[in-house]
Amino acid sequence: MKRTLNFLTGDGNICHDTGLLILRLVFGLVLIYGHGFEKMSVILSGQEIQFMDPIGIGAGTSFYLAAFAEGVCAILLILGLFSRIATLVLSINFIVIFIFHAFLIGDGFAVLELRFLYLFSFIALTLTGPGKLSLDYLLFHRKNELEKT
Repeated sequence: MKRTLNFLTGDGNICHDTGLLILRLVFGLVLIYGHGFEKMSVILSGQEIQFMDPIGIGAGTSFYLAAFAEGVCAILLILGLFSRIATLVLSINFIVIFIFHAFLIGDGFAVLELRFLYLFSFIALTLTGPGKLSLDYLLFHRKNELEKT
């Protein structure tokens, strides 16, 4: 009964960690499938890069930064490795995307909705960390515990 009560009230750590795992997997997999693979394949195939330049650093540089965020950082998020750094990079990426689409292009809510969800999911994951079901926890938690003793 106690295990059920913990699940229903959300008091159990397993609920918290499983929720973080689901968020990491869903947002990471959807992002890499919808955006990251395409950008990474353009880079690897040597195709000409045609991309927007939202912050004035050049289309190529903007593309490489977006590809890094939506490809490499999405993979790190899925694995739960260097998660807070990865989600911080993804948050910055989506802040730029959101501002570009909201204020420079003037897109409506239908276009902004998905970007908004990505942005605040990554901000939340930056604040919470990846949880115990991650490589971060597996690799770095034991080291941190040994340093405390």
